[in-house]
Amino acid sequence: MDIKIREAQEHDLPQILDIYNDAILYTTSVYNYKPHTLDMRREWFRLKQQDGFPVCVAELEERAIGFGTYGPFRPWAAYKYTAEISVYIDPTHRGKGIARLLYPHLLAAAQQQQLHALVAGIDAANEASMKLHRHFGFVEVGRFKEVGYKFGQWLDLVFMQLLLPTPEHPTED
Repeated sequence: MDIKIREAQEHDLPQILDIYNDAILYTTSVYNYKPHTLDMRREWFRLKQQDGFPVCVAELEERAIGFGTYGPFRPWAAYKYTAEISVYIDPTHRGKGIARLLYPHLLAAAQQQQLHALVAGIDAANEASMKLHRHFGFVEVGRFKEVGYKFGQWLDLVFMQLLLPTPEHPTED
């Protein structure tokens, strides 16, 4: 497979939407019940661009088969050096190492933006995702019991974290 990692473009949004909606409808990767609309994805993408957060896609044969991004962890000022990271892969391409191709681009962007901590919220049953994160140096820092409910069962949420080099000149403004 000749997979190219690049910045997402507006024309990728229908494929990104399909990937995300599959995660909503058929997995516990997203603790949501209802699929998003294309307008919702456009607004999401607009906000990512406005706030300077990357959205990377894995492209195969001119089609986005996965995407990754990060964004604010919490809305308060003191969290400005922390972001929550996530990657989603088209169901027909999961388990083929595509997320491992996306992560280096996201980690490089986070370091360039002088972020200090990346956090990933992962369903506790998703061992593949936890293994992926461990591969990139994330460690488990918290486990919340039965905080989600989907597919007729209570779900545990694991938080994993990666500390990046300390920003050169952190500020409180």
